[in-house]
Amino acid sequence: MSDIRSFEAQTAPADWFALLKPRVMTLVVFTAFVGLLVAPVGVNPVIGFASILFIALGGGASGALNMWWDADIDAIMKRTQSRPIPSGRIAPRDAMWFGLVLAAVSVVMLGLTANWFAGAFLAFTIFFYVVIYSMWLKRLTPQNIVIGGAAGAFPPMIGWAVATGGVSVESVLMFALIFMWTPPHFWALALFMKSDYRDAGVPMLTVTHGRRATRAHVLIYALLLAPVAIGAGFTSIGGPIYLAVAVLSNAVFIAGCWRIWRRDEPVAEVDGYRVEKRVFAFSLLYLAAHFGAFLAEAALRPFGYGGW
Repeated sequence: MSDIRSFEAQTAPADWFALLKPRVMTLVVFTAFVGLLVAPVGVNPVIGFASILFIALGGGASGALNMWWDADIDAIMKRTQSRPIPSGRIAPRDAMWFGLVLAAVSVVMLGLTANWFAGAFLAFTIFFYVVIYSMWLKRLTPQNIVIGGAAGAFPPMIGWAVATGGVSVESVLMFALIFMWTPPHFWALALFMKSDYRDAGVPMLTVTHGRRATRAHVLIYALLLAPVAIGAGFTSIGGPIYLAVAVLSNAVFIAGCWRIWRRDEPVAEVDGYRVEKRVFAFSLLYLAAHFGAFLAEAALRPFGYGGW
């Protein structure tokens, strides 16, 4: 980490908050919240709120530990150079201890608040993201985001476990939806990040196999994602509303990924990767729409809406 600048700037509370990766935490909180609310077992609102808070802290702990470990490559990549550690606002050791303390607190408190299965699941998720993905897979294999993406797919299962104390087909399908969505979402980003990953020595698929192969992988995963997403509509957490959203969203997403696959690199360079950027932006809406539809199905049932 010798490339990291000297730590002269005064640390502000916003810098510690930035370590938590708040945008990623938003996804963690939302999907865990949906997993909690669509579960067949009701949860006391106070316990539910506290549980989501501790899941959010666990997600933030993962983000802080990831930033600590990746500080050397964050200092190289343009997208991450302004983060608190490479910009010199927080020392790496302080970020490490901050993440470890948050991880311990979040796991113990979730276990005490909800149940120890949910607490253990959160602990495993933090371990998976920090050790399996960040420390091992990210710099080892172009499949890093495929396997490591499981860490971001666990939150709805944790939310479900808070309510039920276990796992079910429905929670596994919510996991599978995020797991299959992550590669095309992230590779669309990698396609227009250009040389960042190459400069940092990260074996992203765009670096090891080229953009042409990456474009094909984006389309393949979008096609594999569609039956998973649509299939969830025929379970107890699905229904006509969710199914309509899933069919429309997957049709639009596949069409966008098809356009990515059909492009050639000179054209992509000339027009500034507009298609890739649009697909990446839509992928965020895609996931929000699916989990929002799960939530709508659950919210309407007390008013006589029967789903399937």
